[in-house]
Amino acid sequence: MKEFKENFNLKDWKVHVLCLVIMVVAELIGTQKISINGPGGKGIAFSLLPMLFAIIIGIILGGAKKISRETMETASPYIGISVMFLVVKLSCSIGPAWGSIVAAGPALILQEFGNLGTILLSMPLAVLVFRMGRASIGAAFSISREPSIAIVAEKYGLDGPEGSGVMGAYVTGTVIGTVFYGILASIFVGAKLFHPYSLAMAAGMGSASMLTAALAPLVDAYPNMADEIQAFAATSNTLTNADGLYMSLLIGLPLTEWLYRKFSKNHPQKGVKPVEAAEEIVVEKEDI
Repeated sequence: MKEFKENFNLKDWKVHVLCLVIMVVAELIGTQKISINGPGGKGIAFSLLPMLFAIIIGIILGGAKKISRETMETASPYIGISVMFLVVKLSCSIGPAWGSIVAAGPALILQEFGNLGTILLSMPLAVLVFRMGRASIGAAFSISREPSIAIVAEKYGLDGPEGSGVMGAYVTGTVIGTVFYGILASIFVGAKLFHPYSLAMAAGMGSASMLTAALAPLVDAYPNMADEIQAFAATSNTLTNADGLYMSLLIGLPLTEWLYRKFSKNHPQKGVKPVEAAEEIVVEKEDI
């Protein structure tokens, strides 16, 4: 009993209770389906999941100063613990899905190279325009979904700038990505530039909420192909969480690190003094 009292930390229990309350409220709100009618009777439909409401509640409480900085710092290490469960879940899903991955053919497998395009587009903006420092690595090396958080947590930790980058991109994608993805899918469906199967493959980019938002206008536009579209989207989603993880780890992250060194060499980043930036580059070169 004495040992328990010495190790008992009230701050940790505050975090657990707060998380429990936020989770219960978010689950009570539930999944909210939203439809927006457009011209000609066409529109977009998307779903807002409880995870989104949990994040919004946390943002509101933090902005209103109802959650202290001390509580936030206490909660931070628990992110890494939670990610451990995520890594196990992802690892367990790869083996059973291996048959589907092989049977999907080269088109679905090679689509993961398309996700690397986020690096070439976002790294110059993050480093040269916004001067984000090493946070740009976490934000730009992938599409910033759950597997990306697991990679950054394992390699850098979520308390550093890389962790801030990937979590910032993840939250941004969760908050506005669902709406954006639903609108984007509707635009491409109306443009008729791509085959429905191609759009279905693009819909399965790793986020359940975004997948739902993108599938709604696709199925609505091609009801006779609904089963095939859903199958391609589901397979694509499985692949993104399987081989996409290795693509990000083995190709995406090293490429992002290399681009960061090249871009930041003559462009000091925010919060990083020129001398510190130079020392950082030298250390990284020696590690290689």
